[in-house]
Amino acid sequence: MLKMSYSLLGEAYLKQSNEVEASAKHMQEKIAMEAKSILHMNNGNGESSYASNSTVAESAMRKALPILNNTIKEMASRDIIFIHCFKMADLGCSSSTNSLLVASNVINIIHGLCEEKNRRTPQFELYLNDLFENDFNTLFKMLPKFYSDLKKENGEHFGHCFVSATPGSFYGRLFPSKSLHLVRSTYGVHWLSEVPVGVENNTFNIYIAKSSPPNVLKAYQNQFDTDFRTFLQLRSEEVIKGGCMVLTILGRSINDPTSDDCCSFWELLAQSLVDMLKEGFIQESELNSFNVPYYSPCEDEVRNVVHNEGSFFLDNLSVFQINWDPHDTDYTNIKDFEETSHIHGKTTAKIMRAVMEPLLTSHFGNSIIDVLFEKYENRVALHLENKKPRHFNIVISLSRK
Repeated sequence: MLKMSYSLLGEAYLKQSNEVEASAKHMQEKIAMEAKSILHMNNGNGESSYASNSTVAESAMRKALPILNNTIKEMASRDIIFIHCFKMADLGCSSSTNSLLVASNVINIIHGLCEEKNRRTPQFELYLNDLFENDFNTLFKMLPKFYSDLKKENGEHFGHCFVSATPGSFYGRLFPSKSLHLVRSTYGVHWLSEVPVGVENNTFNIYIAKSSPPNVLKAYQNQFDTDFRTFLQLRSEEVIKGGCMVLTILGRSINDPTSDDCCSFWELLAQSLVDMLKEGFIQESELNSFNVPYYSPCEDEVRNVVHNEGSFFLDNLSVFQINWDPHDTDYTNIKDFEETSHIHGKTTAKIMRAVMEPLLTSHFGNSIIDVLFEKYENRVALHLENKKPRHFNIVISLSRK
């Protein structure tokens, strides 16, 4: 009887374990589906919107401008810009002014180069791309000022610029074959097409961490390799020969995928969610089934995918760093005053909330968001008292073979 009881107990435990594993796998599959439909920045222009909290991306765009400008000048040397209509796409445009600011810069440079060469400035087509849930309406409301500023900067007789939205995933085809001259993306390509498969054992983490099992690291690396290769293959169909892409990616400075410059940002959010778990706001199964569809590559990973995919020349690869809070310009002091660190912690938390709130809400519900980001703000502030972390950025310029 005792042996039978042990046997039944073992069977019950095994059944329960299998059910927990199946449940976790189901929730991971749900997250993967959500990533395609829910992954977008906070809409509108309110306090928590991405439009009001996109300073990190704006700083990255401004730092990448010299490379973008040089790329356009190289295209001019090959006569690619001296055409009837210059077509460019911004992939992962989101809903802030950043996309239109960079487009204006591109147009102004091409206009200036055409005047230097005594050539007629082309008309322009600008395609704004992001996933279907992106807040394109906020972007459209910015267009009257965008058009007006172009006229002020280039004269009343400046030609036409036609702006349109192209919703959809850039891990699928978006444009007709050989139709684009320039593609640019800032902070788009590090978002994956889905959460990697097989990371159910990444318990109490939401991204790669020092405590993540080796299979989790490998799954994320493989997903990035597959996705970035797919991205290049698809764009090679859409970009003309000699056309270019300029991509800015949040990466990491060393080969170790658990590097602090790419992971501590996420680990602090994971720790905040663990706090929520301890206080009964969320369930353990919810936390353990949540992983972000994101990957910060190192330089070698980017180079290798471009080389192995083979459709583009890698003309330039540069790196730069941006403070977690771009308004924090005092990075000479290793330690912050408590009051100062809380100011920067608040700004950093608002930036993270603008990016992550829709994805978090879709999984945990919206009732936890305010408390979660209060905890995150406090954890970031404590972190900033002792460290001065920066985001590591990789910017590459590619030309179509």
